[in-house]
Amino acid sequence: MRITRRAQAEAVLSDPRYVPPPVRQDAGPGTLAWLRARVSRFSTGPAHAERRARVTGRLATVDPAELRPAARAMTLERGGDWRGVPTAVLGAALGVADTSAVAAAAAGYLSGEESPEADAAVARLLDQAGLPEITLLLQGHAATEALIENALRHAAPGDDVEARLRETLKDDPPLTLTRRLDTRTGDEVTIDLVAANRDPAGGDSPHLTFGHGLRPCPAPAHALALAAGVLDALLDPDLDPDRGHGQSDGWRP
Repeated sequence: MRITRRAQAEAVLSDPRYVPPPVRQDAGPGTLAWLRARVSRFSTGPAHAERRARVTGRLATVDPAELRPAARAMTLERGGDWRGVPTAVLGAALGVADTSAVAAAAAGYLSGEESPEADAAVARLLDQAGLPEITLLLQGHAATEALIENALRHAAPGDDVEARLRETLKDDPPLTLTRRLDTRTGDEVTIDLVAANRDPAGGDSPHLTFGHGLRPCPAPAHALALAAGVLDALLDPDLDPDRGHGQSDGWRP
């Protein structure tokens, strides 16, 4: 079943009968599949509550207000080459100095697609961080970079960064679908987040891109701060327009 109406989406996301589709539990230690079986995103019940609490507890030590200027500064230091900036800034705040393995590990984190490269990247991360830190880096990597890329597609120099991010999260979010399994029937339910965000019946309600109900995103303020910092640099009207847009120049006239 595919859900496109906001009220239905909110109902499913608030009902404990709907859980994330299960992931395999028999993978070898230190692999991507092993990691997915031990993080909050793909777990349910008491295990989910415990793992989520560890993640939110770790997040509580990171002030989002410090992430935005750090992301802006790093973007400018790199001449506008912003790829990897959100992950590097968050990693530094979490005490993870080397985030070079995050992209390879994140490639299959949501889909579950396994590869030797992803397994090796997970092993590298485990050598220097615990599961809460790795969880935050992997969940934030692709989503935050996609949010920035989508925002740049519709942006122009001098744009209000907060307004641009709000519009992007509603109309062109980095995650367009989320899935749940109905534990009573065994059926999979797909929530179309874009359609639900645009549902006229929703009025002025906030977007659902950061989730709702029982399993909302644990770090919306942190993700927005990182994205805003990058955009602060890239959309600065005083920034040389030839700097930093080799990979994403959607804001140009």
